[in-house]
Amino acid sequence: MHRPKFFALTLLAIVMTWLAPAVQAQTAAPATASPTPMEAAAEPATAENNPFANALTLEGFIQSTGVMAYPLIVLSMITAFLIVLFTFTVRQGTVVSDAFMNSADALIRKQDYLGLLAVCNRRNECIARITAKTLDFATRNPTASFEEVKEVTEAEGNRQSSLLLARIAYLGDVGAVAPMLGLLGTTLGMITTFHAISGAEYGGSNQLGLAQGVSEALLCTASGLVIGIPALIFYAIFRGKVNRLISEMEAATTHLMALLAVQYKRAARAVAGRGE
Repeated sequence: MHRPKFFALTLLAIVMTWLAPAVQAQTAAPATASPTPMEAAAEPATAENNPFANALTLEGFIQSTGVMAYPLIVLSMITAFLIVLFTFTVRQGTVVSDAFMNSADALIRKQDYLGLLAVCNRRNECIARITAKTLDFATRNPTASFEEVKEVTEAEGNRQSSLLLARIAYLGDVGAVAPMLGLLGTTLGMITTFHAISGAEYGGSNQLGLAQGVSEALLCTASGLVIGIPALIFYAIFRGKVNRLISEMEAATTHLMALLAVQYKRAARAVAGRGE
């Protein structure tokens, strides 16, 4: 329960650490003194020896990766949002709770189906929606057999399970798309670099430009992997949690249907006794 929250907070800390240098650079730029001639002469050498000193800042990242930086940044924000959202929403209280099960058990034993239906309408749980669908069908069709009511329950249970799995599937989609976008950015960057190199004469400067261009292009692939790998890790964590919650929901549904079956048998025996 606490492990996804820890990973989500860690990821948010990494994102904030990545964005902090860009904010500090923008706020500190006006107060920076103009460099001396010796510093100005030494600055190109420093940039040449370390051309990606600002690659981890937001502005430097956009300059290094080009137009593909924007979809990658959007995907990173979506990934962080989905991780935080699923951390607080994919939990047992949103699927099945002990409070609802105790109330449903007591009301079914009393055959107070209208009261149970009112409780279901007030609860925002998967098991409550399944029970409400079952009771709505049973009250609207009093002549329906228990097997028909059971089929409605199973259909609604499958629908709720599909909805739970479909929610976390978005995180898996992001984990699959992010590396592909990074690879696309790398391919476009290398095409642009080779096109620029082919238009100049062959020499040492062109070799340096080729190496720098390829390195900048590979930043797209690295960025896509940095986004995709955590997304797939959290998707695996949430998928296991959802499967466990679905198992508990199926067990709770089976328990409620067994109680309803007992009430149906009691009603059938009472009708048979009056008929005799």
